[in-house]
Amino acid sequence: MAIKKMLMTGLLASMFSAAGAIAEPLKIGYSDWPGWVAWEIAIEKQMFKAEGVDVQFEWFDYVASMDAFAAGQLDAVAMTNGDALVTGATGARNVSILINDYSNGNDMVVAAPGIKSVKDLKGKKVGVEIGFVGHLLLLNALEKNGMSEADVELVNVPTNETPQVLASGQVDAIVAWQPNSGQALSLVPGSTRIYSSADEPGLIYDVLAVSPESLAKNKAEWMKVVKVWDKAVAYLKDPATREEAISIMAARVGIAPAEYSAFIDGTKILSIKEALPFLEKADGFKSIYGSTKIADDFNVANDVYPNAQVIDDYIDTSLMKAIK
Repeated sequence: MAIKKMLMTGLLASMFSAAGAIAEPLKIGYSDWPGWVAWEIAIEKQMFKAEGVDVQFEWFDYVASMDAFAAGQLDAVAMTNGDALVTGATGARNVSILINDYSNGNDMVVAAPGIKSVKDLKGKKVGVEIGFVGHLLLLNALEKNGMSEADVELVNVPTNETPQVLASGQVDAIVAWQPNSGQALSLVPGSTRIYSSADEPGLIYDVLAVSPESLAKNKAEWMKVVKVWDKAVAYLKDPATREEAISIMAARVGIAPAEYSAFIDGTKILSIKEALPFLEKADGFKSIYGSTKIADDFNVANDVYPNAQVIDDYIDTSLMKAIK
């Protein structure tokens, strides 16, 4: 009888353990970017619960979110397509299952008073976080104006410090994304946005990148997450609920809704239907594949990592295409 009781106890313990494993929520890291703050709509309006998927969103500074994913603390993280490559090449493999948005003006080159164009940067100091997406934006701006990196002096500055560095006069221009780019414009009277991601749509795609292990084990659950995203975007774009949606997003980052509305305007937040054209394989910025290849070339050229990545390994469009 004692042996039978021990066996039953062990069986029950195993069952509870298995149940606990099944009940474990999908852990998703996100940070301060409008295309990711939009997840807050789904959280606030309990859309995940309605869809029947258990998620746990964790708020980070951007770089810290990637570090947490690399450390195995998250199942997924919100990143740019270029940074997804960096994260994967350095050990934390990931697969992008969703395009949240592309930057449409929030990433900027902001110049000090008196500098009115990219060509005016010749011989000037530019503060930028070298090897990050702002660096790629700057190179694109220079190339479009018949210039190269050799025509400017780069000063490596963390993105969140760029407004103060521009205000101090240490550099003549900075590259940053919102809210840092907007802070630079406000902090330095007479400063000017001389180039932005609106000049090259598709240069920067923002994605939800999932660990291959979690995707393989929980594909049906991740499908639900993608469906919820589409519902949150619909809530944001519906005139009847847009004001409330913006208020929810603004509250997450502690900014007045009227001010935050401008940040949203600089981000092309995509419904699934709107994102579908960007899922086709093609060269150039109008495809997630082409844009990611350009980011890969940039990363290798700037010694971010040594070897070119296999782009197809980083993108899974099947979940988005299944929700047509």
